[in-house]
Amino acid sequence: MYLLYSLRLAVQSLWREKWINLLSVLTIAAGLFMITLTFFVVYNIDLATKRLPARFSVMLYLNDGLSEQETGNIVSQLKKNNAVEQARYIAKDKALEELKGVLKNADYILEGVDENPLPASIEIKLKKESVNIASVKKVAAEIKKIKGIAEVEYGEQFLNSIHSIKGMAKAGSLSLIIIMSAGVIFVCYSTIKIAFYRRKEEIETFKLLGATRGFIRAPFVIEGSVLGIFGGIASAAAAFAFYYVLFYKVTATIPILKILVFPFETFPALPVAGLLLGIGGAVIALGRIRFS
Repeated sequence: MYLLYSLRLAVQSLWREKWINLLSVLTIAAGLFMITLTFFVVYNIDLATKRLPARFSVMLYLNDGLSEQETGNIVSQLKKNNAVEQARYIAKDKALEELKGVLKNADYILEGVDENPLPASIEIKLKKESVNIASVKKVAAEIKKIKGIAEVEYGEQFLNSIHSIKGMAKAGSLSLIIIMSAGVIFVCYSTIKIAFYRRKEEIETFKLLGATRGFIRAPFVIEGSVLGIFGGIASAAAAFAFYYVLFYKVTATIPILKILVFPFETFPALPVAGLLLGIGGAVIALGRIRFS
């Protein structure tokens, strides 16, 4: 009975100030939608770095004139390294053949080249746990000591850039999520505080009748919850619209964007996040109001 009465008071208050509350819901939805977009970007950056080990390789260019036995010894030494998962020898002719395959639409680049300019090489794949800047540098340093290897190439600058981007994206997204969450809480806080002072006379009457603080506060907490939930639902609708436009319209024009993945778990999470932030804003507002 107590809860139903509090719910009725909350609904009456929400309807009485419907335009202010609608504006609050839209503002909350905008903040949560920004959080969704941030999470979408970071999710895909993280996914791309997780896929990196499967595609990452280290190229070892060999000295000219190595015998088959010397080459075999190098491959054997590489396979003994705990960080190496696979080692593949690429002969000079095979390397040229692969290059021609890559340059099939620009084979004029190789016109006039009589001799094979490419050295024999070994492509190694590292174990998943070893694909990080520190481990790759350590492995590269160890491999350089092997006799017969002229050069080790693993795209150091690219690897550094990928991990720097991931670090900056996570730090930036965390800051933005905190700011947006604080903004949503502030909207709920301000809306509930305004509603409280507009109902000051009604609240004074309840106090004279012996109403407890819990009884007085309950409708406002419910109001904050409702604002948060509806803001979350509206942001989920906006997120779905974003998903539909990106994956069904934009990708038809820009196919490369099909590699992106949308985290569907955000849809049910948004109303829950809105509820929690709405309650948080209401509790903070009521905590700063003097009831005496």
